[in-house]
Amino acid sequence: MSTGPDVKATVGDISNDGNLNMAQEECSRKGFCSVRHGLALILQLCNFSIYTQQMNLSIAIPAMVNNTAPPSQPNASTEWPSTDSQDYWNETLKEFKAMAPAYDWSPEIQGIILSSLNYGSFLAPIPSGYVAGIFGAKYVVGAGLFISSFLTLFIPLAANAGVALLIVLRIVQGIAQVMVLTGQYSIWVKWAPPLERSQLTTIAGSGSMLGSFIVLLVGGLLCQTIGWPYVFYIFGGIGCACCLLWFPLIYDDPVNHPFISAAEKRYIVCSLAQQDCSPGWSLPIRAMIKSLPLWAILISYFCEYWLFYTIMAYTPTYTPTYISSVLQANLRDSGILSALPFVVGCICIILGGLLADFLLSRKILRLITIRKLFTAIGVLFPSVILVSLPWVRSSHSMTMTFLVLSSAISSFCESGALVNFLDIAPRYTGFLKGLLQVFAHIAGAISPTAAGFFISQDSEFGWRNVFLLSAAVNISGLVFYLIFGRADVQDWAKEQTFTHL
Repeated sequence: MSTGPDVKATVGDISNDGNLNMAQEECSRKGFCSVRHGLALILQLCNFSIYTQQMNLSIAIPAMVNNTAPPSQPNASTEWPSTDSQDYWNETLKEFKAMAPAYDWSPEIQGIILSSLNYGSFLAPIPSGYVAGIFGAKYVVGAGLFISSFLTLFIPLAANAGVALLIVLRIVQGIAQVMVLTGQYSIWVKWAPPLERSQLTTIAGSGSMLGSFIVLLVGGLLCQTIGWPYVFYIFGGIGCACCLLWFPLIYDDPVNHPFISAAEKRYIVCSLAQQDCSPGWSLPIRAMIKSLPLWAILISYFCEYWLFYTIMAYTPTYTPTYISSVLQANLRDSGILSALPFVVGCICIILGGLLADFLLSRKILRLITIRKLFTAIGVLFPSVILVSLPWVRSSHSMTMTFLVLSSAISSFCESGALVNFLDIAPRYTGFLKGLLQVFAHIAGAISPTAAGFFISQDSEFGWRNVFLLSAAVNISGLVFYLIFGRADVQDWAKEQTFTHL
């Protein structure tokens, strides 16, 4: 990672050349072939891997549990029940499945195992973001990705060894995944030109949607065909392969990258020359607490993730529940239908980022206007759509259309309030992303609980109350953000001499 004097010297040399416009034109012609876009694609693959690893146990656990076996020890296993078949292929699959054990886990034990991934989620984001901001994202994210992927490969062995070992493994894996999801944003402080910030972050972030789509689409099929352990082997192996790309190709600073062109390096460094992005060991905590623009982002983050965890949940819980209980879809169709909002959301996240940067680069709208406009679109339209869902439940196609539209339009928030922290405090990007993750996890803890309460009262009309509550929470956050949101670097995020707390 480059030191401050080295970067400033480089900036001075480049500025004296006066070639920023020429470098920008050369880089724009290269388009997605640039190193910075390659970095975004590698981060997309990292996010893809992390989200498949987050969700794979939720997909596999129905196949891991033997619901028909008599009570026994919590980790006692039985052979997977086989079925008669005349076909050679089915016989082969039968041999695979016979090797996959099933466990007599009670619903309570299953709940503890599934939730154990989040036990470190409230404590790990802030330290992970802070460390990534100080020492760089390369090793923080790379270590988290490797640990999570490596441990994913051992989940079948841990399940055989005992519930306690499986829970410990999941806790460590959850902390490692937080390192990836939080630490990665520190890399854009040095790599993302202001006119491309939205598209680069959304390309990288779309991997979460893509991973959710793929694991929902094929996870159940893998369990039914070759056995549930292969869900962990395949997605854990993909994550390990991603590490082979990450460590040799990712650098925290374009100045040190061995494969970047001189024109692209010149463009990135010049575009960030006026931005003070040197991380500081101390934090202006008191000034942060008093900052209304920061609170606007935090509250907006909480409210938007409330909606996210309700409709496109962190684990495939309530969306499949709504589809299966209200639409009366079977298990296979429920998995496929549940995956549709994610793939549409993946595409629209990228398109939203490209549109935001287009409006900014052409000077059609100011940055703060873009952030607030995209946030308003991503909140208002999905809220209206979701509130309308109970009145179209008689039509399966209309209901799925509404769910997909909600996912597509809500993705505009990724280019709005959800990336705004990069604008107001680039020096503290890692720390702020960790703080935002905590608010997102709080929403994730409260939102499904509230949804479960309403649904338990009435499986049909309970959803109406869930959607009404989500819309009210989301719009409240939008109003606060529209009033207090800002896009300029805040005074407390600039290099100053006052004492930090």
